[in-house]
Amino acid sequence: MHTRAARGRTLPYRQPARGASARSASLEVRNSIVSKCVEVRGVKIGEGIPKIIVPIVGTTKREILEAASSIMENALKGSAFGENVFEEKVFGEKVFDLVEWRADWFEDVFEFGKVEDVLKELREELGNIPLLFTFRTAREGGEKAIEPEEYAQLNIKAAQTGLVDLIDVESFTGDDVVREIIEEAHKAGVKVVGSNHDFDKTPEKEEIVRRLRRMQELGADVPKIAVMPGSREDVLTLLAATQEMSAQYARGPIITMSMSGTGLVSRLCGEVFGSACTFAAVGRASAPGQIDAVELAGVLKLIHTNL
Repeated sequence: MHTRAARGRTLPYRQPARGASARSASLEVRNSIVSKCVEVRGVKIGEGIPKIIVPIVGTTKREILEAASSIMENALKGSAFGENVFEEKVFGEKVFDLVEWRADWFEDVFEFGKVEDVLKELREELGNIPLLFTFRTAREGGEKAIEPEEYAQLNIKAAQTGLVDLIDVESFTGDDVVREIIEEAHKAGVKVVGSNHDFDKTPEKEEIVRRLRRMQELGADVPKIAVMPGSREDVLTLLAATQEMSAQYARGPIITMSMSGTGLVSRLCGEVFGSACTFAAVGRASAPGQIDAVELAGVLKLIHTNL
């Protein structure tokens, strides 16, 4: 066997794996990162290519439904996205997997009857595409402030309509509130994305992992964290935390991202490090760093094919 020296010692040198062996090793790594998926309407979150979530934002019912109609039209007609180098490669397949309604943008969100009316029409428009209901609070970068009890009731009522497949629950709203929402959502057969958003900084790796593990302990089906990088090193911190959480502690899929242009790479390489979903825009973006859904689908497919 060939050898190479390291600090005065002689170590065995193994030829790097190639061909089928390399692909097999890569598959083992990916399977060890996410061993359990969450399934909604046939979409398996945590299996294969990271799932693309497209947000709908609008202040009026008309704007919301027009956005949904545009998304569905674009999903069915590749030319609606315009010229795109990835269009022919990704077309024939869905360019997104789930839709998120950012209800905090809706001007009548505090009148639940009107929220339910929008949900009914969204469900009709989206057909069998999974719908994630999200009220992002002002405290975590959203459009409106809301009291914890009102926040709980809004999410519970949305889950109980039978019109949504997942709800987003900000996991540091208060343990009792969060547990109540998650328990009631699960009774209604709705999955929970536990979330946390830090628009000021990127916490230390250990803190990111701690937050994700806490979401899991509270009962979230899919823990999610989004952080703001102040440097490229911060992006590496987020990716390292993602890998550690997914490989060592996660009981199911997780979602992580580093925001803004600096953090864009984190939205692309989830399959490598263990993030199961990523967000992309068709029309108006809901957070800094989101890119076009077709472009994102092409990159994700390229990475997946070569892993």
